[in-house]
Amino acid sequence: MSTDNRIAAVVLGASGYVGGELLRLLATHPDFEIAAAVSDSRAATPVGDTFGHLSQALAGLDFVAHDDWPASIADSSKLALFSAAPHGASAAVIASALADAGKRGIEAHVVDSSADFRYANQGDYESVYKTAHGAPQLLDQFTCAVPEHRNGVDTPHIGHPGCFATATLLATVPLMRSGLTDADVFVTGITGSTGSGKSPQAGTHHPERNSNLYAYKPLAHRHAPEVAALSLAASGREARVHFVPHSGPFARGIHVTVQAKAQSSVTESQLSDVYRRAYRNSPFVEIVSTTPRLKNVVASNMCHINATTNGESVVVMCAIDNLVKGAAGGAIQWMNRLWDLPESTGLVMPAPGWT
Repeated sequence: MSTDNRIAAVVLGASGYVGGELLRLLATHPDFEIAAAVSDSRAATPVGDTFGHLSQALAGLDFVAHDDWPASIADSSKLALFSAAPHGASAAVIASALADAGKRGIEAHVVDSSADFRYANQGDYESVYKTAHGAPQLLDQFTCAVPEHRNGVDTPHIGHPGCFATATLLATVPLMRSGLTDADVFVTGITGSTGSGKSPQAGTHHPERNSNLYAYKPLAHRHAPEVAALSLAASGREARVHFVPHSGPFARGIHVTVQAKAQSSVTESQLSDVYRRAYRNSPFVEIVSTTPRLKNVVASNMCHINATTNGESVVVMCAIDNLVKGAAGGAIQWMNRLWDLPESTGLVMPAPGWT
């Protein structure tokens, strides 16, 4: 770790897709400096061997094992801890890291991209994920929300919503706040194959997914109760979420379409005003005049939203990059806030287009 004033950044679960995106974004961040990329399965190997696109940007950086990374922050007083560890494993690892930081007198903030701190209640988490929570004593130290729906937080740490949840919440919460529609929202979401993680599965096998489109877990996906709980927290109104996710024939991105019935006749002007007011101070949300396109947001932290109505029904479309805005970029956006940095720091790269 260098002796300048940058904050030591550690990425847990650094060899997966979200971990790789965290490393890519942190490589050029002016205020965070990568102190450790943690991965037991890749320990002592160069980051560039796993992520060839980072071989030059992170030359000389090796993965380290979980037992060894604390030595990398021995001279640090501030720690930005990002966890991309799997659901069910992240909480215990975070608890150990925070205990170690506390003993050393290191100020620490955590953003967890797993599901372990997405529910405020231990029972709710265990009901959805069918496993015991790894650190229930830390639940009251975490807030879960997308940054655009919270001006501030009174906890030191953040649980980042899932990628489908991020897109759906950005599209849904302004509707719930407005009262223009019924509480029933019907959500169709299409995600790229990176959303399934780095380990190969039948559903992400290229011959199966290429030139194909199919739904999975219709009306039974575990993100639905997460969206309902977070929508209630952000809007004060409970949404009844009817969610049908789909696997798309592309690697990155999420496109979500939310439909709801209007309480009474609604105009395009009313609807547009709801979204423009909701996100007028949100640097990463753009209300676009045409239907959103994935190529306009992929590899960026941007969210494009378009809302339309025929007077009786409302349709809201939202496009994000699942690995950036839906995970790594949103995590850095939150971490910027936790350290009182401008939230757009290190995240202003435009989408490359034509990906």
